Amino acid sequence: MTVFLSSCGFLYQKLGGNFKFAPEELEIKLSPLAQELVKEAFNNLDPKKASDFHVHVVGLGHGNTGAYVSSEYFSWKHPFKKMRYSTYLSAAGIKTPDTNADQQYLDRLRQLTKYFGFPSKFHILAFDKHYRKDGTVNTMRTEIYTPNAYVMAIFKQYPNVFVPTISVHPYRKDALITLEKYHKQGAKFIKWLPNSMGIDPSSSLLNSYYEKVKELDMVILSHVGYEAAVDGGEFQKLGNPLLFRKPLDLGVKIIMAHCASLNEGLDLDHPENGQVDNYQLFLRLMKEEKYKNNLWGEISAITQYNRLDSPLKSLLEHPELHKRLVNGSDYPLPGINFLVRSKNLFTLGYITKEERMAINEIYAINPLLFDFVLKRTLKHPKTKQKFAHTVFENPF
Repeated sequence: MTVFLSSCGFLYQKLGGNFKFAPEELEIKLSPLAQELVKEAFNNLDPKKASDFHVHVVGLGHGNTGAYVSSEYFSWKHPFKKMRYSTYLSAAGIKTPDTNADQQYLDRLRQLTKYFGFPSKFHILAFDKHYRKDGTVNTMRTEIYTPNAYVMAIFKQYPNVFVPTISVHPYRKDALITLEKYHKQGAKFIKWLPNSMGIDPSSSLLNSYYEKVKELDMVILSHVGYEAAVDGGEFQKLGNPLLFRKPLDLGVKIIMAHCASLNEGLDLDHPENGQVDNYQLFLRLMKEEKYKNNLWGEISAITQYNRLDSPLKSLLEHPELHKRLVNGSDYPLPGINFLVRSKNLFTLGYITKEERMAINEIYAINPLLFDFVLKRTLKHPKTKQKFAHTVFENPF
């Protein structure tokens, strides 16, 4: 049994990061076609606005960062979590997790951004704990924790590269004070993952929180749809896009990560319809005139193999929505090579055979750049519509 599980761990590592060269070798290792794709990807972009809204900072608490990952991810008593953990380590380029994983993660991310090839800003995400409605922490449901202070420290060290996205659970007793504290330090964006954190966006408990977010002119970047990376359990239903009608009606600015691109949710507008594709619920909200000034979609993960029909093809079919889409990589996920399968993208007609080979070259050197160039290169299989360049710029 031990041999079998060890072999599985090795397999998951290989399915994670399959990098052949260092980021600084980009210019000397890429073929002429790959170099041309990179150059074309930066065309028409405003260097003052180019942004990636979804970059995770994860740590194990080494170096007093305060970061946390549940011990279940380290044990073969929980084989799927253990294998998932090995995959994430590989994708993030962490070689020795038992010593200085937090610094290794940051050093690797710094290298990827340093040799990105264009002056872009990367929004690094804090990740709050799971809180109960009475304001107490549910330790058993907290699988990942990245403190606001850690993200702010990175931002202050590299202000020309990173933008801080704090994470403040609305059930916290100090939520409003914490929002004000980090807003004064330069934070404008707030990260939620309702399925993992246990947040009901429609709850009346959040009224004062929403008022404070509006007062400070902050923006909530929230996961919507099914959550696959962190266990949601019975809280998966909290990813329903329609639960956000409350903050949207109050005028709160919301960015819906992944455009709600996995699984189904109850049609809360018309319960008789039962379960409806989450992406269709998201699209319904995007098409409503009253939300045109405070609802955006974010396109991280949409090039993954299980999202190529919806939302990818659908979003390309709605260029009128592109001005309300923003880009995100969801790093380190682009480093997990079995999630983004270039063969599938080629087979379905989003990229050519030659583009596939060139994009694979980029992946082998810089998965962050790979994600960006792929999204800038792909086209609708029939209409050849591409994402507008504004998708890759900060509209705020």
